[in-house]
Amino acid sequence: MKRMNASTDWPLLRAKFRKILITGRAFFLLSASSMALFVLLGLGGLLQNKLAVSPVQSMKGMAASLSGQFFQSLLAMEMPHMEASTDSPFETGRMASFLLRFMTDVNPDNPKSLLSLELPGMDRDRSVLLRPGTGAPEAPEDHGPLTEEGLTADHGDPAESQDPDRFPETEPGKEPSASPEPSGGEDKPSPDEEPSTEGRKIAFIYHSHNRESYYPELKEGTKDPNSSKINVTLVGKRLAGQLEKRGIGAVHSPKDYPTSVQGYNWNYSYKYSLQTVRQAMADNEDLKLFFDIHRDSQRRAKTTATIKDKDYAQVYFIIGHRNPNWRENEDFANRIHERLEKQYPGLSRGVWGKTAANGNGEYNQSVAPGSVLIEIGGVDNTLEECYRTADALAKVISEIYWNDEKAIEAAAPQK
Repeated sequence: MKRMNASTDWPLLRAKFRKILITGRAFFLLSASSMALFVLLGLGGLLQNKLAVSPVQSMKGMAASLSGQFFQSLLAMEMPHMEASTDSPFETGRMASFLLRFMTDVNPDNPKSLLSLELPGMDRDRSVLLRPGTGAPEAPEDHGPLTEEGLTADHGDPAESQDPDRFPETEPGKEPSASPEPSGGEDKPSPDEEPSTEGRKIAFIYHSHNRESYYPELKEGTKDPNSSKINVTLVGKRLAGQLEKRGIGAVHSPKDYPTSVQGYNWNYSYKYSLQTVRQAMADNEDLKLFFDIHRDSQRRAKTTATIKDKDYAQVYFIIGHRNPNWRENEDFANRIHERLEKQYPGLSRGVWGKTAANGNGEYNQSVAPGSVLIEIGGVDNTLEECYRTADALAKVISEIYWNDEKAIEAAAPQK
């Protein structure tokens, strides 16, 4: 009887053993396939980081092209108490725009891109949206100074009838005198409430295009919004002063390159300003933050935000992709952008990347991870509006800096 039972059970044992082998093989194949997939994804990410000059083909480029509603829907799948939107999370226009740009490098929002692939020089200022800001994704525009006959040598200095106390006369290349406090400025911190770098210079503010100015501050009828006296250097000086008031040592360079550089050529602006940055670093070894302050060329409707009944000059953050470490600079700019949008909704137009296909594409940003180009306002903004924005930037930048310092102190080993 025992032999019969053993012979009867053997086929059953074989079947169970075969089933175990089949299940194990399937498990092994699934595990091996999953591992291979993750390895390929990792290698693809590393390869993309090495080869992608512009993030239009990166995950950040894709994320910037998707709506916040899309990510909200994804979170709602995992979080039961989070309400998912009943509308479609995909914005057809933005997705189609991203896919077309990804595959053809043609930007449907900019008809000029249809010709830029064939006509050299047309895409020198081509921009890629990295982090969306307020409103439609409108790219910043840069234009050099006009050279038409009839323009004054100073490119439209203030009219003599303007208040001399507001814009004192200065010689070209000299730092303008301090401007009076604009109405509606940001709250000023008390020295007793703020930490201090104790004399160490941490931030450096400079201007590669130092003569960029604003039509409302220039002589009526001026065609070229550039001035040797009343220009974006005043905004940079304001930013440096506000950082100092918040305990961060700052150095400001109002250097006028057209008068200080022999044989000046506007196309070499970043070459000249790089020498300024290197000299500043040699003089102040504690410098960590570098801000190249510009003015955008777009008109008022695209460069102005009204926040709590006050007009502010909106800002663009520009990242150069020729810098091999541009992702570090982009992360720094995004931290400023996000905090700025949280405290001053509508002030930032986003973080944009300039490709290295043409133009400069580096913007001196390889000198430090904390280096970023910021465009404050457009040709139709006033200095008062730009000062408000400079105050807001100083507040946000100082908060980020001191939070980082606290984190470093907390992580340091206790003696």
